[in-house]
Amino acid sequence: MNKFLLLFIAVPLIEMVVLIKIGQQIGALSTIALVILTAIIGIALLKQQGIAMLNRANWKINQGQIPAREMAEGIVLAAGGALLLTPGFVTDALGFICILPGSRHFLLNQVLKNISINPIHQTHEQTHWHDTQSSQRDTYHRHTPQENKKDSGNVLEGDYERKK
Repeated sequence: MNKFLLLFIAVPLIEMVVLIKIGQQIGALSTIALVILTAIIGIALLKQQGIAMLNRANWKINQGQIPAREMAEGIVLAAGGALLLTPGFVTDALGFICILPGSRHFLLNQVLKNISINPIHQTHEQTHWHDTQSSQRDTYHRHTPQENKKDSGNVLEGDYERKK
């Protein structure tokens, strides 16, 4: 059986059991209020952590660095936010693990240490396209990687405006 299918079946069942057990202990209205309270606290924390992560990413970009770790953190924060908005205590716990800085960094370190990043190598099949004008209609000229290396000194960047 597919692991994700099993996950989508197991998590709601576990959530229902936990909600029923807690509801029996503290009452239905208190349980609902507690679920709403954890969502509100979680979203406030998500906003704070998201802004901090965006500031770090912006700083890295301004320094000429790639904010790879911050992008990974953004994915974990988004997953945590989705888990917090899902009603239930188990998903809230998982959401808080994704959002709280200490547990999020530990989680990311565990995942990232198993991932190796290789530099991108351009193959002969990869090409670059640029816009050229041919009499009345636009055409696109295909440059191979060899042509790009050969013409690299003659590249101009900018905007253009078509006047009729």
